[in-house]
Amino acid sequence: MESTTAFQHKNTISILGCGWYGLALAKALINDGIKVKGSTTSEQKIALLADEGIEPYLVNFSADDETYNADFFDCEVLFIAIPPKARSGAGAEFIPKIQRIISAIERHSVKKVVFISSTGVYADLNCEVDERTPPLPDTESGKILLEAENLFKNDPAFKTTIIRFAGLIGPGRNPGRFFAGKKNIPNGNAPVNLIHLDDCIGLTKAIIGHHAFGYLFNGCAPDHPVKSAFYTQAAVNSGLDKPDFIDELKEWKIVKSVNLEAILEYQFKQHLRSSDTFA
Repeated sequence: MESTTAFQHKNTISILGCGWYGLALAKALINDGIKVKGSTTSEQKIALLADEGIEPYLVNFSADDETYNADFFDCEVLFIAIPPKARSGAGAEFIPKIQRIISAIERHSVKKVVFISSTGVYADLNCEVDERTPPLPDTESGKILLEAENLFKNDPAFKTTIIRFAGLIGPGRNPGRFFAGKKNIPNGNAPVNLIHLDDCIGLTKAIIGHHAFGYLFNGCAPDHPVKSAFYTQAAVNSGLDKPDFIDELKEWKIVKSVNLEAILEYQFKQHLRSSDTFA
């Protein structure tokens, strides 16, 4: 395996979307001595990125327009970490936006792409799922992401690795706050599917170090405590009001990965024990 540190002298990584995950990834890679270009759609965030040692670029792709500096696409690996925003009503714009991004990737001859997707492409069908399971999304966001995945996967001009992250927890996403004080929360006995930011970054760095492009990885902690126990303890650990769950098991899934260990030899850093605090 070639470590991300060994990667440093010859390669540049560009990150389209420096949000919660993208910004943390950029900082971790810079820590390893890798040159990182990061994008934002906001003039105000340019200085923030620069302060973190990121080479900042104003990049904006919409359904019908695009603004970017071609230098942003001069990279060894391009990460795409932008959400479809289906809940806010912007879902219909996502696929045309992705099509514009793919055209730019082809135009500037980027050869390695990592697309951040979600385990939401798997419906809750009361079973375990892994990378070999045909996804059958039953939400708007899941359907949009699967369509985007296929656009990347089916393009022969470059190799895409897809990471499907489970629910994200870590700094700024403390699970103790998710349900604190709420009552009659359904499906209390369903297993949780979550991943800590430390492992989002850890497995991403493993992909870079192993040059694992052209693969699919589910990013989900191997532990799946029941919802009521996990979130109640997380609230207690954070000094928040306990949530109240209905003692029932409705639709559920358990997200597993066959590829993380087989291809990346990745071992999780953070486990979902009910005694842990993820503030």
